[in-house]
Order: sequence, then structure tokens, then C-alpha cells
Amino acid sequence: METQKIGIIGAGAWGTAVAKALGENGHTVEMWSFEEEVARSITTDHINRTYLLGVDLPHSVTASSDIVKVAKDKDFILLAIPSLYLIGTIKQFLTIPNILEGKTPIGILTKGFIPTAHLPLLPIEAVENYLPGSYKDNLVYISGPSHAEEVSRGKITGLISASRNPKNSIRFRELLNGNNLLVFSSLDVVGVQTSAAVKNVVAIAFGMLDALKEISPLFGDNTESLLLAAGLSEIQQLGMALGSTHPETFTSIASIGDLDVTCRSIYGRNRRFGREIIHERKIDGYRDLEDLITNITNIGYLPEGIAACKYAHIIAESKHLKTPITNAVYSILNHQTEPLETLADLVGNIKLDI
Repeated sequence: METQKIGIIGAGAWGTAVAKALGENGHTVEMWSFEEEVARSITTDHINRTYLLGVDLPHSVTASSDIVKVAKDKDFILLAIPSLYLIGTIKQFLTIPNILEGKTPIGILTKGFIPTAHLPLLPIEAVENYLPGSYKDNLVYISGPSHAEEVSRGKITGLISASRNPKNSIRFRELLNGNNLLVFSSLDVVGVQTSAAVKNVVAIAFGMLDALKEISPLFGDNTESLLLAAGLSEIQQLGMALGSTHPETFTSIASIGDLDVTCRSIYGRNRRFGREIIHERKIDGYRDLEDLITNITNIGYLPEGIAACKYAHIIAESKHLKTPITNAVYSILNHQTEPLETLADLVGNIKLDI
């Protein structure tokens, strides 16, 4: 693919890792950072000291705190904003000509659910509600087992490029392929997005169980695998209820692959948060789940599963689904139950009929 001008909205670890890969593929990348010091570090020193320390960036990767400048006149735009801030961010560049006219293809890297006045939405549907109509069914969702720490260091990684428009799925696949990134196409935008959101909820439960394994004789590696299997079942149930079109999505890297790495990797923020709930009483200073979401920046890193838990719980209740893992994490984060008793009850009553 010839050199492209790419705008990445968001300069966290994942956005930076993708920018590095694209820069090394020969493209010109400009990132938007809310924090001026992050933009300055990327442009001047070619490193993101705040979010991806120790990784040198190509000189073709720069950054700015001017979001309109970053989004203007680009060949591709990638949204790498946390779910809690996604809509507020895209509202800032809706009026630039290449967006108003639908000229720039947009890919979404955000994982989670987006709150609305009614039921929470998956990112593509939520973003479509704000973008010009020409973007409907043309957005691309990119996900997979892809910790930024490994992607940025050239570890072989698989991604899914999902879109209802197969041509756009292929365009982003070709854009991202290379530099040890293996990108595959999918038409199941709902299944891929649901997997990306709910696996973070399961990972919080897994992290708590992993920590409890060190202090309770009840839990072991076998127990963790039991939880992992139940988590995949729960993800699939939610995905099918929301309109997933391809059951095989849930046995692909988009679902089981991403779930596995998020639960087991030392880089998993949601796994880390679950462990810290046990070892550091991480949620003791918060009144309930709402207070935790409101003050999420105080944690020091961003476990997306906190907000995803709230919204997955709302969706499950509205559709009368049985989601015991989501319910357990929800009750723990809400200070309604204690982790040890809740997780013992959860894994002791898992039903996985086949």
C-alpha cells in the first residue's frame, strides 16, 4: 500500500502501539493527545513517556493537542479513545470537511459499551448516531488479543477488522497488515464488539480469582479454566442477544483469543484490577460502582471492565439473560457482596451443559 496520511485520535498505550506499527509500515501518522505534554513527548522525543515508556517511535509519528488538525485531510482515521470519553471526543471534529463529506474511512479501536439515554450501545452504533449518514454500515471495528506492550515490541499479533462493508474491512486490513501484525476480516461487527467489551468484565473476575488462589485452598488453575469457559459462554450469549451474525466469531481470536490474553497476561489491566481488589482492597475507598466510574482516573490506570460491567448488566437485565459472572462482578464492585463468598458461589454453580 502506498504511503497514507493517518490520524489517530487518542495517544494512550494502544493508540501509540498502532501508530508505531503504521509508521514502520511507511505511513505518516499524526496522533491527538488531550495532554499537551504527551503530544510534545511524542513529537520532540519520539517516545510516549506517560503511556508506553521504553518504546521508540518512528520520526514519521507525531502528535498534537489540536484535534481538528489531526482529523483534517487524512486518508484514514482511527479512534483510540476509552469508551467513557468516545462520544464527547468525536463531537469535537464532526464539522471538518472530510468528515462532513464522508471522505475519510474511520476505524474504531475502543473497547466497551457507550451509555445513552436508553440502553447502552456498542461503539460502532453509538458513533454512527453522530457521524454523517454516509458512515452508516461503513465504519470498521478493529480488535483482537493485542496488548500494546507486545505489539509495540514487534511480537506477532492477530487482529480482526470487522465491518458491514467488506471493502472497508479489507482496506483497514491492508493498512494494518505487516510489522508482525496479522489482520483478518469479519462481517460480524456485533460479535466482535461484544467480545471486546465483555471479556474485560470476565478478566476482573479472573483477576480476583487469581489472587484468591494464592490465599484460599478452594481455587486453583482448574478453577480458572472453569471460569474462562463460563466467561466465553456468557460473552456468546450477550453477543447473540445483541445481534451477532456469525457463531464462529466466539471461537476466533476476536473472542476466545482476546479473552484468554486479557485474563492471563501480566499486561491485562482488568486482571490487575481484579487482583488489586483482593490484595490491596482497591475498591474500599469508593461508595459503589457509580462512584468508582465517576472517579476512575484515581485508580492510576484504566480498567475498561468497570464501566463495561455496569452496561453489560443493564443489557442482560433488559433482555432477561442469565449472566452470573457479570452479576457477580457487579455486586462486588457495588459493595453488595464480598469477593471470596461471591466467587466461591459463582464457580461452584457454573452450568456448562454440552
